Amino acid sequence: MPCELILALDVPSREAASPVLAQIQGKVKWVKIGLQMFTAYGPDYVRHVSDLGFSIFLDLKLHDIPNTVEKAVESLNPLPIGMLTLHTAGGKAMMQGALKVARPNLLLLGVTVLTSMDAAALDEIGAIADPAAQVKRLGLLASSAGLKGLVCSPHEVTLLRSVLPNDVKLVTPGIRPAGEAGSDDQKRVMTPRLAAQAGSSYIVVGRPILQAKDPAAAAVAIQAELA
Repeated sequence: MPCELILALDVPSREAASPVLAQIQGKVKWVKIGLQMFTAYGPDYVRHVSDLGFSIFLDLKLHDIPNTVEKAVESLNPLPIGMLTLHTAGGKAMMQGALKVARPNLLLLGVTVLTSMDAAALDEIGAIADPAAQVKRLGLLASSAGLKGLVCSPHEVTLLRSVLPNDVKLVTPGIRPAGEAGSDDQKRVMTPRLAAQAGSSYIVVGRPILQAKDPAAAAVAIQAELA
């Protein structure tokens, strides 16, 4: 399957999002709505973006006791979302509980190690492992729990492809088009072409599209790079 682009709608307001969404309609299928926009505008905004014709990746990174996560997933099931994230660090029972109640066409994605974290950051929280080893450990745990999708840095895609079933979807943030250095908080980054070649199922791109003079042209160029 070809690698697909997901636009990360990481903007401060729906007013800031509206012109970007208008420009990319018909050019980008998937839009990621994260904590910032969901906290500000709630489920109604998810429905609004879906009504514009986009498929929705709801990135809430659920992480709590199993019963609480189960109830959260049940509450989110009626929303028009195709993907939903939860932290694999919540453990096997939590992930299995979420799977038990999720509707069949909702892909639950296990977040392994955030792309903002490097070995020093993992050491600070007591994870005695380098990022790749921690991603492998959590990826195998998520797969054993039954998850069919993971979020990981593009640098760990090849590793996960070597140890996980072929049908597991790998979603990779930390993508920067060739020639764009980036100055944000993501440390483990890669170009779209290399991420696709490594085996990413989806790449998540935010600032390079959102901050472009022509967001639609930027999105089209990234998709051409994927192809």
